[in-house]
Amino acid sequence: MILIVDSGSTKSDWISVNPKSGHSSFERQRTKGLNPAIISKKEAFEIISENHILMKNKLEVEYVFFYGAGCGTVEAPKMLHSVLKNIFSNAKITVKEDTYAAIYSTVGIKKQAAVVCILGTGSNCTYFDGNKAKQKVVSLGYSIMDDGSGNYFGRQLLREYYFDFMPHDIKLMFKTRYNLNDDFIKNNLYKKPNPNAYLAKFAEFLILNKESKYIKGIINKGLSSFVKTMILQFEAEIKSAPVHFAGSIAFFLQDEIRHISKDYGFKVGNFQRRPIEGLVDYHLEQVSNK
Repeated sequence: MILIVDSGSTKSDWISVNPKSGHSSFERQRTKGLNPAIISKKEAFEIISENHILMKNKLEVEYVFFYGAGCGTVEAPKMLHSVLKNIFSNAKITVKEDTYAAIYSTVGIKKQAAVVCILGTGSNCTYFDGNKAKQKVVSLGYSIMDDGSGNYFGRQLLREYYFDFMPHDIKLMFKTRYNLNDDFIKNNLYKKPNPNAYLAKFAEFLILNKESKYIKGIINKGLSSFVKTMILQFEAEIKSAPVHFAGSIAFFLQDEIRHISKDYGFKVGNFQRRPIEGLVDYHLEQVSNK
């Protein structure tokens, strides 16, 4: 059995795959987040151990491929590797930072060089040389960066609404769809956890109404900003390497991304809405070739 894990700070998704049949061995599981930058070794062990399905099947697991937030340092992956090996004692364990989930799910088993972008709740951009990921800019998080992401577009829509820049018909639709009470919004932004995920929920409105000339302008501005600040970091690399995209925002704005790529001179490659699903095919092929 193969276990593939996509972990953030708040939640971790676990997918099991039978390498012979290609089917799931059990239903997708979800645990609390396993970010080693914010939890201890003991906490990581307890979080996994609380899931009865994982514990019931732990001795059947042959491979664990873990991709997680906070795994970009030297020591953090070692801690998680130790915890995972302690639980899944018969398995070969691999722990990598979450950027590699987007890379492997879009690049595929051939591991050809590419620029890989993430446009989901947040945004990021990496150059993969066929072996290692290389980034030129350190992300400072959603409040300063994340151009073109779900939380970026959510923030823009709220600003447009409150500054009264929205056309009347769009404003009415927006008001009907969401609770736009100012106290409610500020409570979600400044008192509740994960304000970036809260903002990203508004991006659905953008996707549903993207044929509007007004909405097209917001989309174009956001994507242009992402290209300028992120993709064009790798101006030399995009002359020969394709640009792949992972995440729901990219998936639903494929036409818009292809259009803007002509303006900036890069070649669009693959799209993957949910990286963890692309990882299933990648690791099935990888294991079968061993």
